[in-house]
Amino acid sequence: MTSASGELHLGHVMAASGLAASDVLFVRHTFGTGGLSRGASSEEIIGYTQRQDLRPGKMPADPPATWLVFAADGGRRSRFQTAYANAGELVEKQTAAHRYFDLRESDAMSSLRNRLVVEWPADTINWAKLGGHAERLPILEIADPEMVVFPGYDLVLIDYNQLQFMVEDPRWAEWRVALNAVQGIYLIADRSTGQMYVGKADGGERIFGRWRNYARDGHGGNLALKALIGLDPDHRKHFVFSILRVFGPNATTREVDVAESHYKKALLTKTFGLNRN
Repeated sequence: MTSASGELHLGHVMAASGLAASDVLFVRHTFGTGGLSRGASSEEIIGYTQRQDLRPGKMPADPPATWLVFAADGGRRSRFQTAYANAGELVEKQTAAHRYFDLRESDAMSSLRNRLVVEWPADTINWAKLGGHAERLPILEIADPEMVVFPGYDLVLIDYNQLQFMVEDPRWAEWRVALNAVQGIYLIADRSTGQMYVGKADGGERIFGRWRNYARDGHGGNLALKALIGLDPDHRKHFVFSILRVFGPNATTREVDVAESHYKKALLTKTFGLNRN
């Protein structure tokens, strides 16, 4: 979908997504010297965004609750990357040069990530705009969703946010087919502590069926994970999922159990990790 004439504006998409212009800040990042590197990770993007210059400038003294982050895409084209919920300024982290904000991933306009392209005004130096000033930005493109290629079982590595997309987003259909074909041993790592949990998917459940449970509640019924999320529901966003070993559909329960026990011992997840049995 394209709109070279500018008949479709960012404000139209915001309204359709339930966002009020008064509650939104638009941020545009560039790549290269002084900016982000191309292919920056989600952690690098949020770290770069939450740190702002202390001196008065384009950033409002009291920024709105929702930040929509765009990246330069050639010329004045700017592609939507992600959205953050602003939980307020982290005053205790302030330095002589910078102020910091408590930004958290938001689902706002999530279906348009990497698809929505707007035309930024000629004053590209103005990298931050309040919603009222940005809602008239013309939309140049809303690209068709790209399919997410399954990398192979040995290279599976997704965070909790990606897991939620994997279980239902049409772009991840190849992943669902692959994970629904095998039993296996998987690993959940907590990026905030380094602790790990070894789990299994056997019988008719398959890995996809097991991971779908985690996507729903974050813990899949596991006691240690459930306790962490009980203390902080957002803690699930620290979880990263990978696969240690796969088994065909005809493998026996005993084969899977033996492998699960081996990895628990090898990774010390009962002594130092998140396995309780």
